[in-house]
This record gives sequence, C-alpha cells and structure tokens, in this order.
Amino acid sequence: MNLFDVAGKTALITGGGSGLGQFMAKALAEARVRVYLVGRREDRLSASLGDHDGAIFALDLVERGAADHLFDMVSETDHQPDIIVNAAGINPRRHADDISESEWHYSIDLNLNVPFLVSQKFVPHMKQNGWGRIINIASLQSTRAFENGISYGAAKGGILQLTRAMAEAWSRYGITANALAPGFFPTELTAPLFADQDVAQRLAAATAIGRNGALEDMRGPLLFLASDASGYVTGQSIAVDGGFTAK
Repeated sequence: MNLFDVAGKTALITGGGSGLGQFMAKALAEARVRVYLVGRREDRLSASLGDHDGAIFALDLVERGAADHLFDMVSETDHQPDIIVNAAGINPRRHADDISESEWHYSIDLNLNVPFLVSQKFVPHMKQNGWGRIINIASLQSTRAFENGISYGAAKGGILQLTRAMAEAWSRYGITANALAPGFFPTELTAPLFADQDVAQRLAAATAIGRNGALEDMRGPLLFLASDASGYVTGQSIAVDGGFTAK
C-alpha cells in the first residue's frame, strides 16, 4: 500500500474551485497532500480548500504572463508542487459555423496552452528532486468528434500529444506525465447534458458498465497516477469512462 502513499506531497490543481478539479483537490487533500488551488473565483477556491492544508491562488491562467505570476506567488510559500493536476477547462459548445475567434482562442489557451505553460514553470523543482507527477485531463473528445465541440475537441486531442511530448522531455528526470480521460461525469461543464434525462440515459446505456460516472470513480486512477504506483507509466492516457470507448 505504500506504493499509493502520497502523504506529505504538495499538489497544484488548476480549476480547483469546481468540477473534476475540485473533487481531485479534495481526494488528494484527504490523502494528506498539501493542495494549492488555482482558478478565477476566489470564493470557490476558498470553499474548496476548506480547512485542508494548502493555499489558493486566484487568477485567470489565460492572461498573458499568468504562468509566471503563478510561479512567483507559489514561490512565496514554503513548498513547490511535486504533483500538478491540469484540470482547468472550458467547453464553449459552439458549432463550427458559429464559434467566434475569441471563443476559439480562449478554449485552446485554457484547455491546451495553460497545461504546458504551468507545468513548464514547476518542472525545474521536480528535476531537482528527481520526482514529479504531471496529470493532464484528456477527454472522450480527444479521440472522437462530438456535436458542437470543435474547439474543445481540438484542444483535448492536443492534450494526448502534449502528454506524450512531456513524457519524452521530462521522464528521464523522474517526472511522469500522464492523462486521465473522463467519460460523462456530472459537473458544471457537463450540466447541459445531464439536464436532459433522456440524453443522460442514452449516454449511460452507451457505456459497458451501464451508468454514467460518479466523481468518486476518479479517486483511484488519480491516486495511482499521483503516486509511486505509476512510476513506470508515462506518456499514457487512461480512460475513466465505464467502457464508453470500448464499445
């Protein structure tokens, strides 16, 4: 069981104020990890952190220089992250005919550019320690097209190659880079889908297990990738989708 022990580590979680990011922050905190939560809404970050050990950093990661600013703020604390969870994301849900240039750029920036820029800033500390874990969030749309998902799908397709490229660049220094690819989970991002019971039931029926995801289903895969248990796993994407992509 020591393979899965992450107690005493420090994790930086982007998008830690809501959805999957919020749950992952909670799961790591309950595993006695110090959690640094990053997002735009200070109130949501504070609520997510609660009385857990850690800190919050409220900023829009898409703004130019945000990764540098985040690094400077974290450097004022007593700890640097050993684990990075790149969970911040947005899905404009626009048809290819209708998405605006600004919506396209914001989606690509937040979903694809930010995970690299944030990770790059903290890799030197991980290299110095000879140990690090980078966990990106992929998607069903990393490998297939969904209606009204052109910018999100393009970014999440890029996440797969980004994860492989991170692994190639940094794994020789003891830093693994992997991705979790969730199926359909009830979060703010998927609220429009779950609001329609017929759609939600069809999605559940499309899995091999026969149900949609519960946030708790992410705990095990997260702790696996965040711990020594996955020390020889890098550049991979793990689908946590109840077998949706298996059918």
